[in-house]
Amino acid sequence: MAIRKIPFSPPDITEEEVDAVSEVLRSGWITTGPNSARFEQELAIYCGTLHAVTLNSATAGLELILKVLGIGRYDEVITTPYTYAATSNVLVHRGIMPTFVDVKKDSFLIDEQKVYEAITPKTKAIMTVDIAGVPVNYDLIREVLKAKNREDITLISDSAHSFGATYKGQKVGGQMDFHVFSFHAIKNLTTAEGGAITYNDNSFHGKEDLYKEFKYTSLHGQNKDAFSKMQAGAWKYDILTDGFKCNMTDIMAAIGRVQLRRYDEMLRKRAELHEVYSNILGSKEWAILPFDKNEEIETCYHLYTLRLKDFTEDQRDRVIEMMGEKDIATNVHFMPLPMFTLYRNLGYRLEDYPNALAQYANEISLPLYSKLSVNNAEYVAEELIECIERI
Repeated sequence: MAIRKIPFSPPDITEEEVDAVSEVLRSGWITTGPNSARFEQELAIYCGTLHAVTLNSATAGLELILKVLGIGRYDEVITTPYTYAATSNVLVHRGIMPTFVDVKKDSFLIDEQKVYEAITPKTKAIMTVDIAGVPVNYDLIREVLKAKNREDITLISDSAHSFGATYKGQKVGGQMDFHVFSFHAIKNLTTAEGGAITYNDNSFHGKEDLYKEFKYTSLHGQNKDAFSKMQAGAWKYDILTDGFKCNMTDIMAAIGRVQLRRYDEMLRKRAELHEVYSNILGSKEWAILPFDKNEEIETCYHLYTLRLKDFTEDQRDRVIEMMGEKDIATNVHFMPLPMFTLYRNLGYRLEDYPNALAQYANEISLPLYSKLSVNNAEYVAEELIECIERI
């Protein structure tokens, strides 16, 4: 069989996205403006929510929520160590020591019972993480708060992976108080960089106009966006808070709007490729297949997170090297945060999170993207089998 070069996750960009960007470039207005506003409206409709706020990253969205709600030093926020560093880095930025609770055994998702046990009088928020496109059990998290008589706690979902996933018949986006999506280059839907917050309650925790506050806080606290300020005679503005600079540009929004129109077909292709992998690998005793769907939840097929039964971390790493020698790029999602110097120096210990370590040690993510052909997915699976059975 001829060797092919299979990247891990290139973006799916067509001439339609190129034309949309060209149109914005020729319009004379390239930063936040009408395209960003329309993209927000379209995202809210897609997710079935009342509001969406577009930003330059999901990371910015997470920190913006904390900032606007006044969650910071001396507060506690519960989250998972099984995630990318962005989830907890925003807490560190705000002077918060993350309260990590382990994932469930044989799961990538946070353990709801451990969340219950971790809640204290200082807990202000719980930040769950949807891994690989699979939603957390949002309703069970709400039941935890009810059981603790702490429904005042803010629920934030790091839904960076789960745009387009479904939960109990509804698109992910309105189940928690806030969901934050990523539109980074390797995500299912991309704006190159980018992200969005979706939510329903615009008076959350007594706010007069939460959407307005999100918007001006994402623009250095400036009460007029650049589009408004640049209208003839409208130059004067005020600074209302020490905000960030994390708005989404119209160039990015133009890409996202085209991607959103194409998204259902892109998801269909991802689901097909996910099934190809599972059909080929499912008969292997060593293959622990990732979740796809049940009667209540369907992933958006962001990652194919295969686990290799009884493999050590070193054996898994050797498989990745062997696949690399075949020009097939694979990956690992994720290294638990206490493995990193920053979090070790903050006092976190990997041995406190045995389930996260067990998930990481034998996980390998296979290429999964809407431009990947079925034939190439079959090739990846067959080459993986060849590598594993040589270990």
